Amino acid sequence: MSLTPVWEKRLRAAVKHFWGTRGNQASRQGTKSGSRDAGNRTAVTGGKQLDGFVELVRDFLVDCGIDQATIFCNHAVELPGWFRAEKKWDLLVVVKGQLIAAMEFKSQVGSFDNNFNNRTEESLGSATDIWTAYREGAFSLSQRPWLGYVMLLEEIARSLSPVGVREPHFPVFPEFRDTSYAKRYEILMTKLVRERLYDSAALLLSSQASAKDGSYREPSAELGFESLLTSLKARAMAITGVSN
Repeated sequence: MSLTPVWEKRLRAAVKHFWGTRGNQASRQGTKSGSRDAGNRTAVTGGKQLDGFVELVRDFLVDCGIDQATIFCNHAVELPGWFRAEKKWDLLVVVKGQLIAAMEFKSQVGSFDNNFNNRTEESLGSATDIWTAYREGAFSLSQRPWLGYVMLLEEIARSLSPVGVREPHFPVFPEFRDTSYAKRYEILMTKLVRERLYDSAALLLSSQASAKDGSYREPSAELGFESLLTSLKARAMAITGVSN
């Protein structure tokens, strides 16, 4: 399955925005010009790297008939947690006091050794926190909300090369042997969905050269962006009663 031309164009634009914004931030960070640089704050306030993906999903939902006033991206994105008071999500859909959907948008460029484990712990922790809060009645009027996760991973030799494992006491599961970080992300996100910690997830691989044309690669059909949008549309329309 593939995205329609309209949403394929938007997805490529989001990839271009990601790399373009990173490039601008890096340039500004290297220009130590007093308050203009201010620890890279100028670049940060100029636009987030993943905004293109967030806005794509927002506009997709509006196109499906969801009232834009019920979609929260830049403000009012906090939800109560069980293990912490609150957490900011990247996109929420809240209709008449019901939590319809919550989404995380993440990326990783370089520093694969440490950041992969960090991203794994974040994704597991966020899901555990929100589902426990849901079980305990934090969103009392809501049916089971839809949870989504998007990851853009830099595609370079380092992320595609096999990584060794350490087994001082017990063997790792066989699917992790001789795998790259890209493959480990695929394994992680597939398991997150199959264990129902997230309803859908999308994994995109892209290189810095994609700043020119927004090109990307999807290593798994199960983790395709089109599948994520289809899943989100079905849940949103079912709960809100919107037909399209």
